[in-house]
Amino acid sequence: MAKGKKNATDAWRPQTRLVRGGIVRSAHGETSEALYLTSSFVYASAEEAEARFKGEAPGFIYSRYGNPTVAMFEKRMALLEGSEACFATATGMAAVFASLMCQLHAGQRVVASRALFGSCHFIITQLLPRWGIATQLVDGTNLGEWKAALRSGAAAVFLETPANPTLELIDIAAVAKLAHAAAALLIVDNVFSTPVLQRPLALGADIVVYSATKHIDGQGRALGGAVLSSEKFYRERLMPYMRHTGPSLSPFNAWIMLKGLETLGPRVERHSANARKVADFLAGDKRVARVLFPGHKSHPQYRLARRQMAGPGTMVSFEIRGGKRGAFRFLNALEVIDISNNLGDAKSLITHPATTTHRAVGPEERARMGITDGLVRLSVGLEDADDLIEDLARGLKAAGA
Repeated sequence: MAKGKKNATDAWRPQTRLVRGGIVRSAHGETSEALYLTSSFVYASAEEAEARFKGEAPGFIYSRYGNPTVAMFEKRMALLEGSEACFATATGMAAVFASLMCQLHAGQRVVASRALFGSCHFIITQLLPRWGIATQLVDGTNLGEWKAALRSGAAAVFLETPANPTLELIDIAAVAKLAHAAAALLIVDNVFSTPVLQRPLALGADIVVYSATKHIDGQGRALGGAVLSSEKFYRERLMPYMRHTGPSLSPFNAWIMLKGLETLGPRVERHSANARKVADFLAGDKRVARVLFPGHKSHPQYRLARRQMAGPGTMVSFEIRGGKRGAFRFLNALEVIDISNNLGDAKSLITHPATTTHRAVGPEERARMGITDGLVRLSVGLEDADDLIEDLARGLKAAGA
């Protein structure tokens, strides 16, 4: 439940914030952040309990509302993102859902980019309409479509950039202007970029969501998420929703995320360097039909990536010739890279979106999103890049491409 107040820590540079932001030590003076595994808290008097519940006295009430360990994670995330407030959630999808449902009601309208993670696509196209919330998908790269869709107004705009799994980029600043002109709040899913490589709030976004399960943990250990926003949105919309619906982050998982944040900067730098080498190899191999990587000049939004992101990111998507059969042969021949639908891990992970993360989207919509049967999504890890390239070459040979 952290909120960002101006103090000495605001002058710290990002890497210092990643290591030291939000630390509150107990009387024991521990070096590592303390892990408070408690469901609730006690009060010195009935009057103190009343004051806390009324918001008139500081202190924690119940770990569904807030917890010292979780608060440290929230404060660190807020400092890193440059936001006024942060609420940690149990998962990344809980963060996405909370960012929408805490502010929407029947009769309102949401405009979103078409290129979305499968579960995000389900929320936008299936769940929201069930509650009388109209939704419209647009080509996120086409500002004309955004402008036309927002002409009649909207309550919220939702997008991913880079998108999962096509790594499509959207001009955050331009869409933010259009959204605000339509009286809509812009929500940006910044998972693929991480707060190290992209700062959506500085580009005009109102709300940023993360799956902390990915790069923030970075080692496949725990689930978590975060919603970052203004203090006003946090107090009036997000906090009441979170307190009464309960998708809160556990203290143990928050502690893991705090440890992950300490090394996020160096890890993302190494991930990105490896991803660039892998993308260059794939782009030069005729057995690969196309490579999607924001750091490669062949990417349709290469110039936008250089303007909007501090680095190319950790993800590389590419299309294997031979469709699903070729892709499966490729995947099954890999010896170093693991087949997994997770991403942002120290270990390189690869998946076939059409049959996993985007299976429920449907073939026609997948085609519109650019997800072919030969497309695979690679989360480049921290291994030696040469070992990864040799493994990819092994897979391409087996694919018969």
